[in-house]
Amino acid sequence: MIQPKILLLTSLAMVAFAGNSLLCRAALRDTAIDPASFTTVRLVSGALMLWLLVAVRQSTPFPRGGSWWSALALFVYAAGFSFAYGGLTAAMGALLLFGAVQVTMIGVGIVRGDRPGGTQWLGLVVAFSGLVGLLLPGLSAPPLASSAFMILAGVAWGIYSLRGKGAGEPTLATAGNFLRSVPMALLLIPVMTSSIELDQDGLLLAVASGALASGLGYAVWYTVVPQLRSASAATIQLSVPVIAAVGGVLLLGEPLTVRLVVAGAAVLGGIALVILSRKG
Repeated sequence: MIQPKILLLTSLAMVAFAGNSLLCRAALRDTAIDPASFTTVRLVSGALMLWLLVAVRQSTPFPRGGSWWSALALFVYAAGFSFAYGGLTAAMGALLLFGAVQVTMIGVGIVRGDRPGGTQWLGLVVAFSGLVGLLLPGLSAPPLASSAFMILAGVAWGIYSLRGKGAGEPTLATAGNFLRSVPMALLLIPVMTSSIELDQDGLLLAVASGALASGLGYAVWYTVVPQLRSASAATIQLSVPVIAAVGGVLLLGEPLTVRLVVAGAAVLGGIALVILSRKG
């Protein structure tokens, strides 16, 4: 049984992860900030928060962890995430992201020789069918370009997560990766000069996404992960798209369509089958 303190911290981490979707969607829908600026401010503020946490904990001026390849994956995730939310609801984006992350990680495992059993194959088929159903043309279908950006973000995050296994102390590695991603994000500014727009509300939402939902969220999550079984940790993350959907409806006034509910149930249910069929 999970201890109350661990349960509370885990819940806070999941709310933080879902909060990234809500903050990004709110910023790009309701303020003047553009995706490139949001990405840059998010990564810079996340890097500063993680650097501060590491400096306080480790008494070191620079986190000795992470790698440039992982930082590149982090940057691609963050940029794809921001550019996607110009056309997706918070719930739709979170579901596409989560589905792409899990399919990527499971797919890499299969390529490396981790052969799924019958129940796991069933779960994969159900989850993939849910993603396909979500993207099929129709009145409630998400924009193709936005969907492609979010799927790219999910693939990048899946790669980032896989590279993070065995990369040393997670918070140190994450801080190092965020710091390395900053110059990559700054390159977006001259490339997107013609579309750069900033306002106070958008900047505040981007800082909250980077410093709180990302920086503090990851720090809390990596604190509790060692206390959870691997299957439990993976299953708990199924709550993120659900929290994002509820938050989108209650806080952003977004619609909850039949397509999203049915496809979401298929994606999350299929992934749950895969996770719960594993050992550990």
